[in-house]
Amino acid sequence: MKKPTIIIGKKQIIMTCLTLMLAVAVYINYTASPKIVPDSSGNEFREDIKYGETEFVNAEAPLAADDYFAQARLDKLKDRDEAVQTLQTMIGGGDVTEDEMVVNALDAVEVSKLIESEGTIESLIKAQGFQDCVAYLDGKNAKIVVKTEGLDKAQAASIKDIILGETEVPAENIRIFEVK
Repeated sequence: MKKPTIIIGKKQIIMTCLTLMLAVAVYINYTASPKIVPDSSGNEFREDIKYGETEFVNAEAPLAADDYFAQARLDKLKDRDEAVQTLQTMIGGGDVTEDEMVVNALDAVEVSKLIESEGTIESLIKAQGFQDCVAYLDGKNAKIVVKTEGLDKAQAASIKDIILGETEVPAENIRIFEVK
């Protein structure tokens, strides 16, 4: 009798890993989803919702401006880190063609330029006398959040000038938001 030979190649390993990742994702989705249970009349309801209970929210004390800027910076940093990690994974992938690798490298360079531009814009806007600022750039749009007691047209124009000098975003795609 002849023994069967098993040849394990890259494709088999990748398919096994993808299948395992899919299985883990399905399991996590199943365990994290709300439990829906039928009641005696046959209607379905979620177990984790308790109707009739009230949760009071203090509407008079909105998020302080300092807290907003700290949280915005953390969220932006987390999002950028995830984007960079995804690009690094794509660049270091095994079955990536040379053209795809070049495109991924160019995307990584673009992300790093956006991060650098955001930091420069924030610094220049703070140098204009604003208390705090967060800039969001995506290559096509610019969104700026400034902490101020009132933004006049001259201040808005100076912020737009800073953005236009630092990026190639069209003037109509620049949005400036105030936080007091």
